[in-house]
Amino acid sequence: MHQRAYEGQCAAEAERHTSATSPIRHPRLTVFALALGTFAIGTGEFGSNGIIQLFASDLDVSIAGATHAITAYAFGVIIGSPLITVLAARVNRRALLLGLIVLFLAGNGLSAVAPDLASLVAFRFVAGSVQGAFFGAGAVVAAYAYGPGQGGKAFATVMGGLTVATIFGSPLGTFIGQHAGWRAMYWTVVALGLAAGVALVAWLPRTDDLRGSSVTSELAALRRWNVWVMVAVAALGISSIFAVYTFIGPFVTDAAVRDASLIPIALAVFGLGMAVGNYLGGRVADRSEHQGLIWGYGGVLVLLALIGAAGNNLTVLLPCLFGVGATMMFAIPTIQVRLTAFAPDAPTLMGTLNLAALNLANSLGAIGGALTLNAGWGTLSTVWAGFVLTTAGLLLYVLTVARPSVAAYRPAHAGTAGGRS
Repeated sequence: MHQRAYEGQCAAEAERHTSATSPIRHPRLTVFALALGTFAIGTGEFGSNGIIQLFASDLDVSIAGATHAITAYAFGVIIGSPLITVLAARVNRRALLLGLIVLFLAGNGLSAVAPDLASLVAFRFVAGSVQGAFFGAGAVVAAYAYGPGQGGKAFATVMGGLTVATIFGSPLGTFIGQHAGWRAMYWTVVALGLAAGVALVAWLPRTDDLRGSSVTSELAALRRWNVWVMVAVAALGISSIFAVYTFIGPFVTDAAVRDASLIPIALAVFGLGMAVGNYLGGRVADRSEHQGLIWGYGGVLVLLALIGAAGNNLTVLLPCLFGVGATMMFAIPTIQVRLTAFAPDAPTLMGTLNLAALNLANSLGAIGGALTLNAGWGTLSTVWAGFVLTTAGLLLYVLTVARPSVAAYRPAHAGTAGGRS
């Protein structure tokens, strides 16, 4: 049978004691609490983009200078989250998630009272350091709630809170920031974080089944070449989603020559596509090793070409925006599946690295798009930067991870869902 995420050591971490007496009385509420946490995290992340002009003006800095606060958050995910995950390797996943929510509240609460840009940059780094660790630990707990063989579905459920944040949370936070001040947006995020914290306290199971692993096991995973190949595949391939998402505004107003009032609609269409793709991708990831990623990356290449050729037509642009969001999110659970298959003894760290790769993809997509714009190739040229990056990611995957000799790889610790560590 195909190797799947959370089978082997991930499932062993989630179900070390076969559950005749499962401590989860209401598994759906457990998963809801996790998704509420990622919704709060996503609202804080994406909402910051919507209020950048507001805090730039209030703190008397340029827009270019204000972007340092956005970049600091990404660095928090890329650097801070893996560090927290390794240092907290032995901590029970329940305790880790609750600690992360406290850190999340601190980072966003301090952001709301930041007196200057330097302080805001530091506080956004703190808030960002929560994201990857929360997703990694949350995916382990969700896998425990769902049971063995459903790791892709578990990760997609946790990721679902983030996709819903792009549809509702970010626009709501931006609206609040515009009408009550940018600091009110961060206080709204704090309120959402408090609600998530209460839900986690109430519905996360108290059990030794969710105890952590050794620091040595976590660090050993970082010595496996295929883990880093998958991180590169994710960072390169997913970058096209940001080569589109970052420039949706100019696509609507400059390329399609439509009123700026349509931008929120275009963003919502994109977010709906992400939600649909994430839901379907989680289920495919549990059934096939490679289809989710290959279909997702392949599909987005077709859609990027359509936008590049005819994206100045709104009737083409909007369906393609939905499709890009859907196809890219369709691939992400499979990335998590493959990462955990290659490092089953460090599932939390693999979830963290997945989120770090996505934030690196954010930077690559935005930088690639900026290069094509600065070259004078036109508004829609950003999609071709994404096309090149995703093609590179797909080729890297097909030539390395998807090769039969690699696909047949089965870690020594991987076994049945009821395995022990």
